[in-house]
Amino acid sequence: MNNPSRFLKFAIKVAKEAGAIQMKYFGNITSTKKKSTNIDLVTKADIESEEYIINQINKEYPNHSILAEESGRITNENEYLWVIDPLDGTTNFSHNLPIFAVSIGLVKKNKGTICGVVYNPAADKCFYAEHKKGAYLNKKAIKCTSSNTLSDSLLATGFPYLHDDRYDLSFEIFKEFYDKTRGLRRLGAAALDLCFVAMGRFDGFYEYELKVWDICAGSLIATEAGARVTDWDNSEMPSDGSRILATNGLIHNEMIEILTKRKYNIYF
Repeated sequence: MNNPSRFLKFAIKVAKEAGAIQMKYFGNITSTKKKSTNIDLVTKADIESEEYIINQINKEYPNHSILAEESGRITNENEYLWVIDPLDGTTNFSHNLPIFAVSIGLVKKNKGTICGVVYNPAADKCFYAEHKKGAYLNKKAIKCTSSNTLSDSLLATGFPYLHDDRYDLSFEIFKEFYDKTRGLRRLGAAALDLCFVAMGRFDGFYEYELKVWDICAGSLIATEAGARVTDWDNSEMPSDGSRILATNGLIHNEMIEILTKRKYNIYF
């Protein structure tokens, strides 16, 4: 990328430093805490890396606001908001599965997300993007696939922590896509799912009941790589992350046809 902004340079630096904190604990986690459910976990690595990111932002940009998964929102009178998921994929991390990432996005008032970084420290893979400047992985430009039918596509999805009335229906949707594609994968880290759409590992990704910190950086990276990112009904993606569909654009309508079937749509 030519002339990355100071914001992006800062975000990349801090994401890599937070990743280094996580790698000190990776493979050595002896305890976890539960949040909303038995599978919604937090570790010392989550907390330490988030504290580090927040401290760095406060030093460099003391007037900026912050929204972080573990700490909540820190509001200042400023047009910039940093959105942080310090460790996306905590369950993977706690089981020594190297599919997790630091996710940092910067939102500007009335402009949306202007830069984003997703860093997988276990593989030393750093995805990043700025608005209208393209998407990159370790300094190399990335783009989506050219698969134009579901039958030639590999998809990714995820499942929510809460097993409510929609839980069984989510498996029905999974089965329908599974029957019409080359397969589905459930990696357990939405930020990386979006980046894998961006770099062409996946042709599409859908999920519901995510949070803004799960998708803020990754959705920009996917968009800048040529992806189409919307709500399940093709409207603008909800800012809270409640439903997301990200594809190479060519299979978007086929996926929407399934996701908006009445038997699903009345529940989601």
